[in-house]
Amino acid sequence: MIEIPSDLHKDLVPLAFLLGKWAGAGVHDFPGSEKCNFGQEVTFTHDGRDFLEYHSHTWVLDNDGNKVRPLESESGFWRIDDRKVEVTMTRDDGVIEIWYGEMADKKPQIDLVTDAVARTAASQPYSGGKRLYGYVKSDLMWVGEKQTPEVELRPYMSAHLKKVVTPEEVERWAKALPDDMPDDGIAFFK
Repeated sequence: MIEIPSDLHKDLVPLAFLLGKWAGAGVHDFPGSEKCNFGQEVTFTHDGRDFLEYHSHTWVLDNDGNKVRPLESESGFWRIDDRKVEVTMTRDDGVIEIWYGEMADKKPQIDLVTDAVARTAASQPYSGGKRLYGYVKSDLMWVGEKQTPEVELRPYMSAHLKKVVTPEEVERWAKALPDDMPDDGIAFFK
């Protein structure tokens, strides 16, 4: 269910599907680095202004799904003008990026490509990337591609994330249920 908060800036309504805390797992695979499964937590929040605040933390998972160590962290700001999306992002490895893209027509999907990349002296070689985010059957899925001077653009990370629901949200939703709900619950789906 996509909920649009009453205090969400009107320009951000097309991005409302991103709002909230998401958690899940994915696969990381890029030449020169360890191939692994990873866990991820992502949050998209707003404060009423014309941008979403974004934070992502990933960590390597062992074969049993336990956290081993941090993998990547990034944070940034997402804006939209009509269907044109812009993202500024800072990553823990010393890379700062500006991404541009657009919303797909009539569906919650965003294609992004880097427009500018700045790196610190300590960062690994990196020259750009692409990302695809989509809201599919109430889940957030994404795939990232990247390139370096030595490696052509190729997929390197993808994840399937589920919305994290707080007890407060469950209580609010329960209070919003209609009083005439069927007792057996089955009739609700007919």
